[in-house]
Amino acid sequence: MDNFSKNVFHDGMMRERLPKNVYMNLKKAIQEGNSLTLELADAVAQGMKEWAIEQGATHYTHWFQPLTGITAEKHEAFLSPVGEGKVMLEFSGKELVRSEADASSFPSGGLRATFEARGYTVWDCTSPAFLRREGETVTLCIPTAFCSYTGEALDKKTPLLRSMEAINREALRILRLFGNTKSRYVKPSVGAEQEYFLIDREKYLKRKDLVYTGRTLFGSMPAKGQELDDHYYGIIRKRIAEFMRDLDEELWSLGVPVKTEHNEVAPSQHELAVVYEEANISLDHNQLVMESLKKVASRHGLECLLHEKPFSGVNGSGKHNNWSLTTDDGINLMNPGESPHENVQFLLVLACVLAAVDSHSELLRMSAANVGNDHRLGADEAPPAIISCFIGSQLQGVVEQLIGTGYATKSKKRKSLTMGVSALPNVLADDTDRNRTSPFAFTGNKFEFRMLGSSDSIASANIILNTITAEQFQKAADYLEKQEDFQLAVHDYIKELLTKHERIIFNGNGYAKEWVTEAENRGLPNLSSMVQAISALTKKEAIKLFSKFSIYTESELRSRELVEYEHYAKVIHIEARAMVNISGKQIIPAAIQYVERLASTLRLVREVSKTASTYAEERLLNEASALLEEIDKKREALLAQLEKSVECKSEREKAFYAYETIVPAMQELRRPCDSLETIMDKSLWPFPSYGDLLYEVSEI
Repeated sequence: MDNFSKNVFHDGMMRERLPKNVYMNLKKAIQEGNSLTLELADAVAQGMKEWAIEQGATHYTHWFQPLTGITAEKHEAFLSPVGEGKVMLEFSGKELVRSEADASSFPSGGLRATFEARGYTVWDCTSPAFLRREGETVTLCIPTAFCSYTGEALDKKTPLLRSMEAINREALRILRLFGNTKSRYVKPSVGAEQEYFLIDREKYLKRKDLVYTGRTLFGSMPAKGQELDDHYYGIIRKRIAEFMRDLDEELWSLGVPVKTEHNEVAPSQHELAVVYEEANISLDHNQLVMESLKKVASRHGLECLLHEKPFSGVNGSGKHNNWSLTTDDGINLMNPGESPHENVQFLLVLACVLAAVDSHSELLRMSAANVGNDHRLGADEAPPAIISCFIGSQLQGVVEQLIGTGYATKSKKRKSLTMGVSALPNVLADDTDRNRTSPFAFTGNKFEFRMLGSSDSIASANIILNTITAEQFQKAADYLEKQEDFQLAVHDYIKELLTKHERIIFNGNGYAKEWVTEAENRGLPNLSSMVQAISALTKKEAIKLFSKFSIYTESELRSRELVEYEHYAKVIHIEARAMVNISGKQIIPAAIQYVERLASTLRLVREVSKTASTYAEERLLNEASALLEEIDKKREALLAQLEKSVECKSEREKAFYAYETIVPAMQELRRPCDSLETIMDKSLWPFPSYGDLLYEVSEI
């Protein structure tokens, strides 16, 4: 308890450190979204600086989230020379509120060029500052937004904050329709679940594919994978338990409310979950989670892999984004209550969310688009690339009544489960079952968006969810505010929305092949790859949507489209070049050595005995020689495809070339390499195998 938030300049710390009038004005500015005066910023900066210096800080940094998907920072000392060889420790309101950063060195999609380098980081006072400790070094980190000299958003946070304002404004209109005049604001609440792998760091460093790309580009499955389901929720081994304890303490000190941790399905795979927070804070905290996973793992001689599919043949890693809408006075707009059929406000919210997802499913799919995610979406380990909504049997019954008559008169009641053992208490079951195959599932009082990749920022998904829902709330409010008989009109409106968008509801098995056909018949898009999804950002309806709510300008959208295409092509090219290097410098030399050993053995046996059988030696020699020849040819083919890629003119063309040409060539090269590994002498194979990587840590 003493450790939690000890490194955070949180609300309690501000109340203690700041003059009362300064604290009250800052709180008012945060709650009402007002701009800070320079005098107020100076007073806050003084209190923040004194606290940080007392904790050993010598530097501060504006901590921001550029379009790379990770965080960035530039450190400044609390140091100002005053002459005669002396200095003062200073930190002004101006330094707190704004700093300059080089905007041309980050991805900008054409918004900035090298000769247009100026950018600004601007203090986000809604997210608390914190201290990062690296050994003896302590740095004050100030969460900020990042924009260009001309005002365009160059980060993940700014559009999220804009979308939060939009949904707050429109959700309050819905609440006022139902007579709620007390709630002052509505904010999206988000809880992110994070999956990851842990492997031994020494073995990691021997795998150049992991070092360069975060995933194994070669590797055959060991005799045992996850077939026995013996890792999920299994005993947490000593080395992992020590890591998790250290990680908890690290994150708790930063105010990150990590609550749940367990072994995941694949060997050496694990998961942690954070308690729900306002979307902006949850975004910052998830970035800290990913940074801390890497840092703490290193301290324990481990390497944390956040790639969505680091190992072929076992489950990859995702990130579940649990999303709901909550008022300042504690009302969850997505809580159906004991009798959902009577909760008209909830039914309107539900209908609006379903309509939003159906109307903008391509945008929602795009928000989970990630190069690594292409390896797992649609497999029996992650939701399909087809967006659909699971609402469960209870709400399905209510929806069917509403579509039929416009009114619902009953809803399924919770049941008590009897275990058949007198010593065991009866259990009150939830209102509905869970569906782990659904991309967007209602799970009691929230929606769980399960498509996100483990390495991805949660910003894009929540920007889309907030914006598309704000649009539906706006449409509902625009219509219902004009109606004389609200009660009659709201039932008709709910029926109309549910009838129009019923196709998005699917409670069945999302892994089934039959669902692909059914979804196509329903007219639901199936964007199986990242490159197919990117264009959703700049379609006319998307530009209109984001412009209407001032989330993105058209130029900001087009810049992000360009960044995504560029990112995809660059990642694939890095992976392909790594495959060429590893196969040429490690696998082929090892294969030649193995063939030479087999040939030498075969020659020796024939010299010693004319009657001894050499069947095994000949068969292995022929097989290894054939695979070696195939590897060399496939490597040359991949290299030729890489060289040809320079002919592509646009970033979009480069991305599609990578997807349609280079990726298949990479798969062709991997196949004979993995086959060779299964027959080669282990002492000759040039790097640790899957068995070495996946079981070294989890079995200790």
